[in-house]
Amino acid sequence: MPATQPPPQPVPRHVAIIMDGNGRWASERGLPRQAGHRQGVEALRRAIRTSADLGIEYLTVYSFSSENWSRPKPEIAFLLDLLRRFIRTDVAQLHEAGVKITVIGERAGLEPGLVKLLEDAEQLTRDNKALNLVVAFNYGSRNEIARAAQALARKVAEGKIAPEDVTAAVVSNHLDTAGMPDPDLLIRTGGEQRISNYLLWQCAYTEFVFVPEYWPDFSADILKRAIAEFHCRDRRFGGLSVQRA
Repeated sequence: MPATQPPPQPVPRHVAIIMDGNGRWASERGLPRQAGHRQGVEALRRAIRTSADLGIEYLTVYSFSSENWSRPKPEIAFLLDLLRRFIRTDVAQLHEAGVKITVIGERAGLEPGLVKLLEDAEQLTRDNKALNLVVAFNYGSRNEIARAAQALARKVAEGKIAPEDVTAAVVSNHLDTAGMPDPDLLIRTGGEQRISNYLLWQCAYTEFVFVPEYWPDFSADILKRAIAEFHCRDRRFGGLSVQRA
């Protein structure tokens, strides 16, 4: 009698990705950095498709950090134009595929036309259920936590809540990711091993997988490999080891 196959491992509910290495990918091929960013958009499309196919509920991607404004102005303009084109060309298809889009990060100070594009994408897809695509744009985790602290401080000053009511759960509910589960798995491409001011609060018990491939080369196989590594981890959440079923 053939051996009984073990049931397949469930995929992580929430996968976060730091999409790193576009510039190095281009440089090693003698191409301008813009070519790496263009290929990075193709990799994002692959990641979205694969996540939906695998049944991942939340995919959060670090598209533009609050620190990226220090890059050369032509590169910033190119990245913003890529974002605009992605929204204009891909959102309709994502909507048809049942993808819900949420954008996290600071919107104050952004160009109004860009803010409207982001809001329109969120509004169009708000009822979709197939995959929650969370785009971290103009995002920095320290800024996010500071904004949450400011909002809570105002509520305390106005007498709406008492200081002792500011619990970890209350702080979580004032972050950009309020209502979302914390990431189970964070993947960073490009070989670097840091999280670069990304989801600092939310990643308290996230498993990190760092892969050497640059983001433009990201594929379904790389995502599946990272998930396989995730399943090898013993997630204790501060307690003792629990035997997996």
